[in-house]
Amino acid sequence: MEGPGEEIILVAYRRTLKFAYPVRILDTAVRSNNPSGEIMKRLACVLSAVFALLCIGLAQDPGYKVLDKVKIGGEGGWDYLNADPVTGMVYISRGNHVQVMSMEKKEVVADIPNTIGVHGIALAHEFGKGYISDGRDTSVTVFDLKEFKTLRVIKIKGMNPDAIIYDDFSKRVFTFNGRSSDATAIDAATDSVVGTVPLEGKPEFAQSDGKGNIYVNIEDKRTITGFDAKTLKVLKTWSIAPGEEASGLAIDRQHHLLFSVASNKKMIVSDYEAGKVVADVPIGEGPDAAGFDPELQLAFSSNGREGTLTIVHEDAPDKFTVVDNVKTQMSARTMSLNPKTHTIYLSAAEFGKAPEPTTENPRPRPQMVPGSFTIVIVGR
Repeated sequence: MEGPGEEIILVAYRRTLKFAYPVRILDTAVRSNNPSGEIMKRLACVLSAVFALLCIGLAQDPGYKVLDKVKIGGEGGWDYLNADPVTGMVYISRGNHVQVMSMEKKEVVADIPNTIGVHGIALAHEFGKGYISDGRDTSVTVFDLKEFKTLRVIKIKGMNPDAIIYDDFSKRVFTFNGRSSDATAIDAATDSVVGTVPLEGKPEFAQSDGKGNIYVNIEDKRTITGFDAKTLKVLKTWSIAPGEEASGLAIDRQHHLLFSVASNKKMIVSDYEAGKVVADVPIGEGPDAAGFDPELQLAFSSNGREGTLTIVHEDAPDKFTVVDNVKTQMSARTMSLNPKTHTIYLSAAEFGKAPEPTTENPRPRPQMVPGSFTIVIVGR
């Protein structure tokens, strides 16, 4: 760089493109590069105003909309899906099987059968394997990421494995088991069960901080529990009140934040290093999944009961603003973010009227319209 003024402009420009904190960065650059001049102070004021307005404008209009609705049909309900930027595939849970959809072709290119009661899919790219939590079979199906062929089925002791993640720090897969209130650790190199983490309550989704710590929503206790991925020892638990029955969980590793989506229409933001809530943000009704885009500093909540996607901008590590509620489709409650393209994939379907109540089934659910299962694609 030729001078401090050019450095200020470049730093502020880069940060603004990422929706970060341009004014704060600019002020820091001025202090460190302007030992004397009143001219630089005036320049700083002008640039601060310009970049602040630009950042506000970008944050208020992130530009998300429904890009496509891909009707892929097939049998079965659904839970989690996983949009993988490495393979270019979306892995979609469908009751007793997993559909694999190509992002480029927007069509199903493979099907992984016999995943009984499937909830989620985790990917361990360094081992070339994927892992599926088979909730009604008390097992984990291991499959090959190239051929999508089943390699083996791992039986576990945890009851109803639900959420599942891969932690690249410990090289372990973790299932979070709803009925036994614990987590199972599996060595991805050997596909052997290496231990269990007792949890005080029903675990929902979880995240890894990439440094050996795992955090999980405890749905029925209104808490988050953190444990060591290697020793499997619980390290901390904190309340996420006023959030209730939190399910989806997303993470901002840079600023040490967790985003829990709760059933009472709140996104609860926690500082996971301090173990405390720092904010709560209004979201839509019926949330089930969460996402975070680190480049754009945006958090997402998929709200199936009203068919919206709430978008929240991280203005600062303790300040958050709802910038949009994109209309998606009723029942689109689960989602996955492709951070490479900033595209979001949601599962949804059409439903008919609920049948009449009976003694055996006093609260019947509406039946899914055959062939109506759809992947809703939201992007900019």
